[in-house]
Amino acid sequence: MQDILKQLIALDGQVTSDIIKDLIDDHAPTRKKMLDLYNRYKTDDLPILNREFEDEGKINRKLNNSFDSEIVDTKVGYFIGNPISYQVDKEQPGAEKVDATLQDIKLRNNIDDLDSETVKMATICGYSARLLYIDRDGLERVMNVNPWEVILIYDRSINEPQFALRYYDVTIKAGDKETTMTRVEWYDDTTVTYYLQDDKGEYVLDISEPVNPQPHLFDLVPLIIFPNNEEMQGDAEKILNLIDAYDRTLSDVNSEIEQFRLAYMAFYGYDPDEETLAKARQTGAFGLDEKGEGVGIEFITKQMNDTAIENHLNRLEGNIMRFGKSVNMTDESFASNLSGVAIRYKLMPLENKCITLERKMTAALRQQFKVLATAWAKKGIPVEYTNIYFSFKRNLPVNLLDEAQTTAHLKGLVSERTRLSQLSFVDDVDWELEEMAKDNEGLVNLDNIDTGGGGGG
Repeated sequence: MQDILKQLIALDGQVTSDIIKDLIDDHAPTRKKMLDLYNRYKTDDLPILNREFEDEGKINRKLNNSFDSEIVDTKVGYFIGNPISYQVDKEQPGAEKVDATLQDIKLRNNIDDLDSETVKMATICGYSARLLYIDRDGLERVMNVNPWEVILIYDRSINEPQFALRYYDVTIKAGDKETTMTRVEWYDDTTVTYYLQDDKGEYVLDISEPVNPQPHLFDLVPLIIFPNNEEMQGDAEKILNLIDAYDRTLSDVNSEIEQFRLAYMAFYGYDPDEETLAKARQTGAFGLDEKGEGVGIEFITKQMNDTAIENHLNRLEGNIMRFGKSVNMTDESFASNLSGVAIRYKLMPLENKCITLERKMTAALRQQFKVLATAWAKKGIPVEYTNIYFSFKRNLPVNLLDEAQTTAHLKGLVSERTRLSQLSFVDDVDWELEEMAKDNEGLVNLDNIDTGGGGGG
């Protein structure tokens, strides 16, 4: 990657077809890994579903247990079931205008949904990606893009991308013929250039674009990635073998149980012909003409060590949840009336990995607003991106009585802002403080009303 960056710097940022091909070839293993993980999440391509036996007559049941999708969905619901709260520093100049701009972009782009999908894709694939653009009305827009389509080129001394590439397949129609080609979007600080793969495999300017390259109207690269962790690993990557082992074991057990339905019957001192067997299938009974010792019929049954099997499955499930740093919601202890502290202890592995993601999300969101601020500045809206704050609140069962008692004891010991922030049902502390001030003002006005004297003459 550093060699490619040196080439780009030498070419003054002008990308060539060879550089594009090198970037895509280097990214191919990462792309495949992420696509495999996403397909597993959707249960489109699983090892157990592709399993075949040489003996075609052997029962081969294929049961998949989607632990990986449960681990992902549990984390998404816990981490971002409550939407991220975006707040603006009220002390900065023009704070009201900045806040209005922030709320507008949240509403217009349905940011809560985008954030949820961003967390999901990062948890599955190792990182997710987002593209910022200006629509035809001149408004800033945010869209999620598939992470396996995105390549960022960094300078190791600078913690933000110098260039970015997005590539994806498109279908080109020429009469009755359809051809699938790769289209590339190349981003630098000011422009986006579109390339299309030709018949020889070279990347040339896409002539279907009326202006190419064209300004993207930001002053920084508008492609942003949201890492799941520093290693950019998905949550289920380390436990896929355990999940596959669970699938194989349960599938084999199910096949054995179904195999019992093809019960074997042992005949002693008697050899039935096909006509007798056919008649027995109709009547459900055999008649034995032979008499004497050693003549009889019985079923042959196979004993299964169900205790060993159950212990093996339980151990696999426990290790899947342990090393996946998730929680088993079917655990009987969750059905009891656990205290808030006890629940948090059980959720600690999940919380630990959510803390890592929260820090990565915060850094990526800062980069997002740093890019957006360059477009807002052109409209006369001076936004200091460092004055935009993000608040994450876990989606946990709450005990409102416990919260109320705790915050009541905190009154006078900490600021009202800090005290109110401890209440799970208070989404916007600033709004709540404003409403409390209005209530207090109303009470003061009521106290000042002259009710007059009583009595009449």
